[in-house]
Amino acid sequence: MTRMTARLSTLAAAAATPLLLLPWTAGTAQAHGAPTDPVSRVYACSPRGGSANGSAACRAAIAANGAPFTAWDNLRVPGVNGRDRQVIPDGKLCSGNLPAYRGLDLARTDWPATRLTPGARMTLTYASTIAHEGSFRLYLTKPGYDPAKPLKWSDLPDRPFAEFKNPPLSNGAYHLQATLPADRTGRQMLYTVWQNTSTPDTYYSCSDVVFAGKSAAAAGKNSARPTATKKPDAKPATPSAHPSHPASASPSAEASTPVPRKDASYAAVPDDGRPVAEATRTTSGPSAPLLAGGAAAVLVVTAAAALVPRLRRR
Repeated sequence: MTRMTARLSTLAAAAATPLLLLPWTAGTAQAHGAPTDPVSRVYACSPRGGSANGSAACRAAIAANGAPFTAWDNLRVPGVNGRDRQVIPDGKLCSGNLPAYRGLDLARTDWPATRLTPGARMTLTYASTIAHEGSFRLYLTKPGYDPAKPLKWSDLPDRPFAEFKNPPLSNGAYHLQATLPADRTGRQMLYTVWQNTSTPDTYYSCSDVVFAGKSAAAAGKNSARPTATKKPDAKPATPSAHPSHPASASPSAEASTPVPRKDASYAAVPDDGRPVAEATRTTSGPSAPLLAGGAAAVLVVTAAAALVPRLRRR
């Protein structure tokens, strides 16, 4: 009986070992996330990035990395504790100075980008697998930012244009609504910092955006002007071949999955306006390595459970 008990204990320990090694058992590995709208570089260039994954910029980033961005939700740096500008060096802001993400720091003007309207309301969709306490800080590069040069801290204002403390996680994503600055034009960078307080980790992400057309305030002012009275002999006005597209409404915070907008104001586009990324969709769940590890652990535990009754009958 003593020998049988020892044998059962050994089997139980062997079955439990994979569980102890799973990534989600470590507290600092539980918080994962990245923006999917406006799409971040790491998500656009991940296997989930749709056609954006095959863009020239993403191909160059993956080549510089030497590996695909499978862990798009794990760009995190522990122990920063608010000292972002002291810990993360210039030119390494998009990668968080992590070698596994160094391809994200490439200075290019053809990264997949999201079109925005100056001064409009924006909802940033930040996909995450597990809710954690912490603060989000949103920065937008200053006027005159040059996307052909590596991103530096001096390209960003000292203070964020929006900040959110402990927002709720809704259906696998945080939905952060903010008003964009009205004085930005052309290609800019939306830089998001998620500083956890329930873990020692801080997440960094770069979302390339393009501001085109008039600001939301100017568009509203023009639309409020009274229409001139037509003369009886006046010809009907010819519809414009390219009508202006109004700013789209922000998606509901209760959306079932974070989905980047598909309309013209928020389509992922290069500088020439041609779409390079499909609407990407993310599910609320751990990244592929976590799922694979979990499946392996379940198989081991199941096999051990089936073996124990046989040993007792001997």
